[in-house]
Amino acid sequence: MMLWVLRVIFILLAGSVGLTWTKLDLPFLTYGYYWILPVTLLAALLVIAADVLIKEKRIDSLSSIYFGIIVGLFLNFMAMLALDPYFNQLISANEANGQAIRTAISLSMGITLCYITTSFIIQTKDDFRFIVPYVQFAREVRGGRPYVLDTSAIIDGRIADVVQVGIIDHKLIVPQFVLAELQAIADSTDKLRRARGRRGLDVLSRMQADKDIDLSIDDRDHADLSKMPVDQRLVQLALQLEAKIVTNDYNLNKVAKLHNVQVVNLNDLANAMKSIFLPGEKLSTRIVRPGESAGQGIGYLEDGTMIVVEGARDLIGKDISASVTSVLQTSAGRMIFGTLEQVLSSKDQASSKPNR
Repeated sequence: MMLWVLRVIFILLAGSVGLTWTKLDLPFLTYGYYWILPVTLLAALLVIAADVLIKEKRIDSLSSIYFGIIVGLFLNFMAMLALDPYFNQLISANEANGQAIRTAISLSMGITLCYITTSFIIQTKDDFRFIVPYVQFAREVRGGRPYVLDTSAIIDGRIADVVQVGIIDHKLIVPQFVLAELQAIADSTDKLRRARGRRGLDVLSRMQADKDIDLSIDDRDHADLSKMPVDQRLVQLALQLEAKIVTNDYNLNKVAKLHNVQVVNLNDLANAMKSIFLPGEKLSTRIVRPGESAGQGIGYLEDGTMIVVEGARDLIGKDISASVTSVLQTSAGRMIFGTLEQVLSSKDQASSKPNR
């Protein structure tokens, strides 16, 4: 709303400038003055239209307008100082008309420069740092922080589903070096890596096509980060942008926390949405392989949760019922430990409670 008020004021002031021009007795206006006001208003509308095409619009600080007006007036003052010798010659030739021309040009440039500088600062204030010796006024992030996507999170693909259901509605940022790494994986000679890379590119295309998802590619040249590993560059970029990192990479999760960067771990998010199993609760699964310890058999629930069942090592390929003894929750996933209750027959399987 603040930016629209600024645009309306700009149009009104442009109209005032147009009226000022119509009152000048200028020799080159041989066809009358009726066209000056419409042309002035049209020029103001064109400036606003160009500004509207820039999509990044955020208005949450009145100081941006104050500072923009100050900078615009200063630039106008410097420009008028540079043009002053020419105006003096014009005034000496025709004092009344020359002074009027000087006033009209000063108003036109002043209003335009104030609008451009104010609009620029409003839209880029998050990257603005005003530095005074011994004092630094750093930018303050208001509202939700942006999310920087890691390669693993893009390839995983669940981030697209999470954003589409509305759990995450903040801006998503894909750094250029992450996109380059994703393209390198998609061009790999290894068939599995190539499929993973192409899946990641498909996920990005899907999110970009969704108008409700605010996704942007950060293609700025971060020369100070170019020699760092990708994980370290992600952390440093997140620090610069005061953003959160979205990943399912366990090591990146640890490195980011060491630098006090907040992380959204997709595995943690998925685990938080899974059903809670309490000790003593019964569940059924199929033993698919032996465990690491003697007597253990490994099974999986439908959502991929691993179940370690004591006493089920020799029951590979069979459906069993187990009693939950404990649940281990980690960033890598959730593991359920249980003890064998019974081997399920076909009849038992049909009547047993389905996996959650």
